[in-house]
Amino acid sequence: MNYQIENEQPLNDARTRLVEAGIILFAEKGYAATSVREIVEKAGVSKPVLYYYFRNKQGIFQAILDSAAEQFEQILKDIVATPGTVLERLLHFYQHFYQGILLQHQDLYRMVRDVIFAPPQKEPTYDIQRFERSMSEAIKTIYQQGIEKGEVKPADPEDIATLVMGLIDFCFHIDIYDPECRDPARPERLLQLAFNGIALDRHHQGEKNEHGRF
Repeated sequence: MNYQIENEQPLNDARTRLVEAGIILFAEKGYAATSVREIVEKAGVSKPVLYYYFRNKQGIFQAILDSAAEQFEQILKDIVATPGTVLERLLHFYQHFYQGILLQHQDLYRMVRDVIFAPPQKEPTYDIQRFERSMSEAIKTIYQQGIEKGEVKPADPEDIATLVMGLIDFCFHIDIYDPECRDPARPERLLQLAFNGIALDRHHQGEKNEHGRF
């Protein structure tokens, strides 16, 4: 079906506002509870404009996620190519997303999380694991480069990716959903702990035990 659009705002502007409206409503209400009518009303356009660009509600939903995934993947590629230590690049990754997502795109973050944790069949079919795969591969690549440079000791890259992703997601979740506890320095402290460890050096620990001190 072809839709003719008359007397509408510039099309690029209309498309942008549809995407922005979709992100806000999907984040606030979820996919199932959001209607096409609500999206076009919030965007200030008519239904034919939405149908022209996205054909239906599922189309705009998937377009939002595709765009977010592409930007996410490009940022990860840039960070992998950035010089620095393993820890410096992982901190750069978090700081970049803290500024970009937490401060500017909270609704998009909520929307993606809702898709990840939605009950089966509640949301349209989408390869949401694409985000996690991209992030995991980037972290594993950075860590492997660190091993080759002698910066870090060998460990299972999959375990390292799981550890780092868990820390980062935990920090995002607290800072977004519990603003009173927001702490931009938290991820650096946690990553430092993860990389440096909390156990005493075995030799140092043995000296303490020998003198009866713990």
